[in-house]
Amino acid sequence: MEDNIQIMIADERHLPLVETILDTIEKAAKIRGTGIARRSPDYVRQKMLEGKVIIAMDGDKFAGFCYIESWSNKQFVANSGLIVVDKYRGHGLAKRIKKKSFEVSRERFPEAKLFGLTTGLAVMKINTELGYRPVPFSELTDDDAFWKGCQTCVNYDILQRTGRKMCLCTGMLYDPAEHKNDAIMKAAAEKALAEQEAAEKARESENKESDKEQNK
Repeated sequence: MEDNIQIMIADERHLPLVETILDTIEKAAKIRGTGIARRSPDYVRQKMLEGKVIIAMDGDKFAGFCYIESWSNKQFVANSGLIVVDKYRGHGLAKRIKKKSFEVSRERFPEAKLFGLTTGLAVMKINTELGYRPVPFSELTDDDAFWKGCQTCVNYDILQRTGRKMCLCTGMLYDPAEHKNDAIMKAAAEKALAEQEAAEKARESENKESDKEQNK
């Protein structure tokens, strides 16, 4: 099943799927009994036209979704609304969608801090693998427009009572400043591997030549 699913940046071709996407998100939240920051159809359509929606498609069938939004003058970027249709769960699709969203976010906003709020253990695990870490809400964006999106969540009263310091969600953050050496270390590891492979090939070649000389 996984091989048939394509993960891509959504565009105008996917606009007719907006209502289906939002219905899928809301139904999943009700089943899990968790809160959700609802977005309007117009909001999601705009994200699609801006190239900020990652969508998973099984042919012409909707399989999963996530969207990208920047806050605090592009200092913070969130990958939100991650959802996978029931029949496609259990095949690593959420991880693929999240990874694609992460890659696109890093390409478009290389200096921004990536963050998210989640109550899902699976999402926390995926975020951790990508380099996120749990943080207090004080380390996240202070953009009121972002937090306003939480008003439609059933747990919003908790966020209000705590002065926006905590809720049932866990705040997670990826700070690019903490990963500046990742690319250098990766390049060094790839170079070392290439050198090792070259040395092994050289030894194999020498052994072959040696065998030829002995057989003469």
